Amino acid sequence: MRGTEASLESRIAVVSGETVENVQDVFNMYGLPLVNTPARARGLRLHRLRVSGVRTGSFDPGPFDTTLRFSSGLTALVAANLKGKTSVLELITWCLRGVPRGLQAGVRHWLTELDLDVVVAGQPMGFRLDLMDGEITSAVILTSPDVQTLEAVRTPDPARDIMPTVRANSSDSFASQVQALMMDRLDLQPLVNTFNETGTQTHGWPSYYGSIYLPAGGDKALLGDQTMSGLPGRLLQVFLDLPAAATLTRVRTAYDVRTAAYKNRRTAAEEAVSARQVEREQVEADLGAARARLAALGPVDDGASLAELAAQAAVLARQVANSQDAWEELMQAHRRARKQRQRDEKILNDVTESATARLLFHGLDPKACPRCDQEIAEDRKSDERDSHACAVCLRPVAGDDETPEEVKAEASQRLFESVIAEDEAHEALEEAETALARLTHDLESVEERLRSARAVTQLPERLLAQEAVLRLEGALSVFPQLPAVTEDPVEATTIKVLGAGTQILEDDSKSAASVLFAEVNKEILQLGRRFGITSLEAVEIDRAARLRVVKDGGVKDWFGKQSAGERLRLRIAVVIALLRVGARNGISTHPGLLLIDSPKAEEVQDLDAHTLLRELFILAAESDLQVLITTADSALAHDVLREDHILEAADSKPLW
Repeated sequence: MRGTEASLESRIAVVSGETVENVQDVFNMYGLPLVNTPARARGLRLHRLRVSGVRTGSFDPGPFDTTLRFSSGLTALVAANLKGKTSVLELITWCLRGVPRGLQAGVRHWLTELDLDVVVAGQPMGFRLDLMDGEITSAVILTSPDVQTLEAVRTPDPARDIMPTVRANSSDSFASQVQALMMDRLDLQPLVNTFNETGTQTHGWPSYYGSIYLPAGGDKALLGDQTMSGLPGRLLQVFLDLPAAATLTRVRTAYDVRTAAYKNRRTAAEEAVSARQVEREQVEADLGAARARLAALGPVDDGASLAELAAQAAVLARQVANSQDAWEELMQAHRRARKQRQRDEKILNDVTESATARLLFHGLDPKACPRCDQEIAEDRKSDERDSHACAVCLRPVAGDDETPEEVKAEASQRLFESVIAEDEAHEALEEAETALARLTHDLESVEERLRSARAVTQLPERLLAQEAVLRLEGALSVFPQLPAVTEDPVEATTIKVLGAGTQILEDDSKSAASVLFAEVNKEILQLGRRFGITSLEAVEIDRAARLRVVKDGGVKDWFGKQSAGERLRLRIAVVIALLRVGARNGISTHPGLLLIDSPKAEEVQDLDAHTLLRELFILAAESDLQVLITTADSALAHDVLREDHILEAADSKPLW
């Protein structure tokens, strides 16, 4: 096993030019296996179906509890039309697929209990569904050492080794769990394909199940019930156990998505660089045109150029504005300094004349309440001087005036400092006034020169042209440059490894297919003839499950061009061919269960339903194949089959 893994890693490393460690890292990143192991046995056999509930409506209403037992080989479900034949296939499908394919809503509402006993890959399983109003209310899947033990049991019984493997309490929960369970027990891998180049689609058990419950004869798919995303070919490769068939689809999908993403990013980056270059070339062209317009205006022959005068005027205007702002700020500062000096003079006078002022303020003169910032009214200050009550809190002022000289000295010092501050503010204000007057004079002088210039009429146009040149020169100087498109080494390694893996797995698959498909073609040809396609001369199937049919003297045509009856026969022939080739080569292929609804409905005059049924009965026994077909033709079933291979409804009664 280890040798196989190392060999595959080494082969991918050689083709990709990367190290084995890089190959392992990439495959681990995508959760891809590097080991090609044969699939486990995929056998799927039906044993018993029990349906219980209450039928409503005009036809045979009332409670029912019916059990159907299925023999090996071919079994025919016989009843008149609309008497429950197809619904048996749908009820089996509900259990095995997780959801029915086309069960009528009315039939679903009749059901209260649904039981199915099967053997999945050698493991007996019992599906037990409780239903109400057409939906699952509870469900359990039981396992047991033998399928007969499950027959009378609907709940786990550990004493008899009957154990639950799935529990669900809704239709959605049951569907998801059944699909995961069947993929695991039948050793199947999800089928992944690229979607819109940048995403992926994953197909699970329902897609595989389409090769068990065959679609109508008119359908174009050779294997399964979907033609999208190459699913028929992928199912064929899985059921022939071609080396790493499921892994190949995942590796190819990962490669396609990663390559598409890389190409999209590179294209976007190149388009961005190209667009940026076009923008730069446009700016350069606009700059050349702006310079030409400026030059066409010619020089100014009156001393300094109008542009220079305009520039001087603009500079002086800004300086005048700045000087005006500075002067106004200094004016405010001078006013504040003068107001402070006046306040300090008043404080000195108060503390000199009033002991109360000295006690209250100690040289301070609050303007507002220190807690709420509300301004103190002037009448409170008057009351403070007259009645000796605090202007802030209105409490009487009491105490000894022990340090009157210190308070007076502090007030005097504050007045001294505020006088100096006022003088300094006044000097600064005068200097600002002088500077403002000088700048205003200079600006007026330049503006006068502009007004008297001979070329003043060209000034707006010249200024606009010069502004355009300066703007474009600035834009060009800071024009961003996108970096050159570079490769991401990690991305490059990933793409190379995935590409090499796709190539190697594809080659391995082709090599194995070249041998197996020759056998498959031979089997399909023989089986097709046995099923009544007497004009069939040859068939050619490829890994994409495209079947070319040769008949009528060498005329070649595709499977989809055949009649509905011929397509049905060829589908059955393909499944039996897979089983036969797989048995000879020791590989696990199709699960060996077929559900076929009303094959006679697909017949045309040149194909005989008796031939199909008779040969299918013989081949099912020979090929370890279990087949359930439905038919309304009781005579046909009894002409071909033994009684133990017929489940038939009583006259004018439903099958269940």
